[in-house]
Amino acid sequence: MASSPRTGRSSAATTAVVVGVFVLATVAVLALLSGGDLVGLSQRIVTSLYPPVAVTSQGAQIRDLYTIVFLIGVAIFFLVEGLIVWSVIRYRRQPGDDTLPVQTHGNNVAELIWTVIPTLIVAFLFVVSWQTLNAVEAVSAQPDVKIRAVAGQFQWQFEYLPADWEPPAAGETPKAPLYTQNLPAGEGGGMAVPVGRSVKLYLTSPDVIHAFYVPQFLFKRDVVPGRTNVFEFNVNEKDAGQTFRGQCAELCGSGHRIMLFEVNALTPADFDAWLAARIADASATPPPAPSGEPGPSGEPGPSGGPAGPPVAVSALNIAFEQTALNVSAGAPFQIAFDNKDNGVPHNVQIKDSAGTSVFQGEIFSGPAQKTYDVPALAAGAYTFVCTVHASMTGTLTVN
Repeated sequence: MASSPRTGRSSAATTAVVVGVFVLATVAVLALLSGGDLVGLSQRIVTSLYPPVAVTSQGAQIRDLYTIVFLIGVAIFFLVEGLIVWSVIRYRRQPGDDTLPVQTHGNNVAELIWTVIPTLIVAFLFVVSWQTLNAVEAVSAQPDVKIRAVAGQFQWQFEYLPADWEPPAAGETPKAPLYTQNLPAGEGGGMAVPVGRSVKLYLTSPDVIHAFYVPQFLFKRDVVPGRTNVFEFNVNEKDAGQTFRGQCAELCGSGHRIMLFEVNALTPADFDAWLAARIADASATPPPAPSGEPGPSGEPGPSGGPAGPPVAVSALNIAFEQTALNVSAGAPFQIAFDNKDNGVPHNVQIKDSAGTSVFQGEIFSGPAQKTYDVPALAAGAYTFVCTVHASMTGTLTVN
């Protein structure tokens, strides 16, 4: 028995009311979550669907490619979902519909459309992806700056190279770097790069596979033992003074989580001054020990003062093997430091209770040993740390 027009209108009205209530409830929930700032919430939602804002010219091209793919995906999503919703409403079962509608088997036009259009979309994406890949992979024959990043378990080192440096052939001795940055992050550390200049990065590893990844570069490249991977980037001039966090993005062992580094973007003038100062510091001759204090090798000082008794400290697996030390107050002493971590730089730094550094030993890679000459300290509790790895700590008690 067919339903009356009144019944059909009532069903449509009920559906409209349900949809309206759902929409209002959704808006109310979003308003509650956003604290009333629906515009801000919508912006955050859209932003969360995008990668970070690129700080390199190569990263900008990658982000443009992402935008193209994203917009095509959004258009297809709304087209498909819109057709689904339209079909559900348009062809929903009405009261009194007791028989199946006319069935259509095959439609040449529809099949041609859903074959040709996806093919064209895939071909277009292939072309723009190929162009972007070639642009990002391009490297200069003579870049402005050459840096070699050495990734080892579990540490980054950045070597600043001369302009004529090239990866050595098998059995060939590589040219020495101008300066090696052993501190990958923190105060005085990180990889410094000039904005607006081309930086060519050589990636090497002495042990396992690592990966160089800076989120704001929108780029990741593996660091593979036995080969040198290369890429080039240009940091935008407007980002001078910024610091960008990076990390190893390939699971490389138990210390993977601590393989962090920073990229410090400097103006060209500041970078040139920074690098010149670091090269000068690295080549400077250590000053003679003050009168009465031990010499560089632990020998008595110029006035014949006694060398302090050695305190043994060793590092293994990114940790100090001794976490509690005791020395006498008012007398200089020595730290016999044994770095047992192969290819990983460590040192010993002593800080007072206020966190001020009162002594910092030279950073060096293991396996190797050095003896540090520490000046006399006042009585109290101190902390000794590795400057490179903040997780390496211990307590020094001066009595």
